[in-house]
Amino acid sequence: MWKSERKAKRKRKKVKVGTLRGLRSRALLAFCLLPFAFFLPACRRDMQDQPKAIAYRESKFYKDENASRQLVEGTVPRGFLRQDRAFYFGKKSTPSAQPSPAMTQTVGPQVSSTNPAALYPDDVEMFPIPITKADIDRGQERYNIYCSVCHGMTGYGDGMVARRGFNKPPPASYHQDRLRQAPVGHFFDVMTNGWGAMPAYASQIPVEDRWKIIAYIRALQLSQMPARPGGSDGARETPGKLK
Repeated sequence: MWKSERKAKRKRKKVKVGTLRGLRSRALLAFCLLPFAFFLPACRRDMQDQPKAIAYRESKFYKDENASRQLVEGTVPRGFLRQDRAFYFGKKSTPSAQPSPAMTQTVGPQVSSTNPAALYPDDVEMFPIPITKADIDRGQERYNIYCSVCHGMTGYGDGMVARRGFNKPPPASYHQDRLRQAPVGHFFDVMTNGWGAMPAYASQIPVEDRWKIIAYIRALQLSQMPARPGGSDGARETPGKLK
């Protein structure tokens, strides 16, 4: 009898202690979560209803109601300063005046009635960078990727695109007098801005690679240069010759 009462008392004591511990844990948890209850509504309001400009939408905040702000006039992105006009544009530092008809007339059986170099007075005649054998090899690799499909592997305008029907107008042959005597800056301008049916390649070919492709085109022209009477090689008088 005495032992059973003692066991019951111990059991009641344990239940009481467990209940107190549970109440304390809940109270502590509620105390910790209480501060966050005040921050949650404010956080949702700031993030969901914050004022912001959405791309391509008007904004009443600016006078011109344009949410996408324009660059300040004269701003140049870092790395896009094109001070070297010859390298980045293939043009001379000082633009030349348009040639008169008397200047465009040439004498000699080896050239046409109009001097091609005189047709492009602002284009540079010499490469603005040193050209090495490695540069020509790089130019050949890029030429085979971007140019040979139309102009052909040897530059006669007989690439696969032309042979499959895209030949009105046909791709230009590099071995005609007009392009043999055209300055290197003309080739750079054509690659950068396009010419006729040819699209611009400025977004696909970096500036330096364009000059290397031109160097390889000059090598193709030299390899197919017709021999002059007397056994002299006409390649030595080609504008923009390799050095």
